[in-house]
Amino acid sequence: MSYAIIGFGNIGRALAKAFAREGIEVYVATTRDPESFAADAAAIGPTIIPKTLAEAVKADIIFLAVRFESHPGVANALSTWQGKTIVDVTNAYGVPPEDLGGQPSSRFVAQAFSGGRLVKGFNHLVAAVLDQDPAVHGGRRVVFLASDDDAAAAEIGALAENLGFSPIKLGRLSEGGLLVQARGRSWGHLIFQDLVKFD
Repeated sequence: MSYAIIGFGNIGRALAKAFAREGIEVYVATTRDPESFAADAAAIGPTIIPKTLAEAVKADIIFLAVRFESHPGVANALSTWQGKTIVDVTNAYGVPPEDLGGQPSSRFVAQAFSGGRLVKGFNHLVAAVLDQDPAVHGGRRVVFLASDDDAAAAEIGALAENLGFSPIKLGRLSEGGLLVQARGRSWGHLIFQDLVKFD
């Protein structure tokens, strides 16, 4: 299984650190030349591999850690996303609901990634929190996941556990998933909630 993070801002770097902590190789890419952020990637760890966007989207699982309005540019990097799982880490705060046809932002994003399986996740924590070790006082930091594809949600849930997090599935994108999606100028009720689960 191969992994990529598209976007290398605060959230993208926080996700890269999560992979680096576990020694898991992950590609990182932006629309810029990989050389321009190679030093930042190297500073995180040797398993963080800078790539071009065209190279990174060949991965099996892709974390979409770009600004919401930038997602179509990433989607256009492939003609079909068949067989790939996209983790939507974007937040559409401030985007008028009518611009999304009244649907949840993640379902709108899913339409751009033709053939792919989309999971909403890792977007409810601010970068400074996501950046931290998810092991907290003997518990594990919670990440919420929502998807219309149960198998994709299970796949990302297993990855979240491998990264040290405690995944909680919220159901479908238009059901429990609404709790972690911004709508217009309001935030879903679970966004910014930093929870720790104890086994």
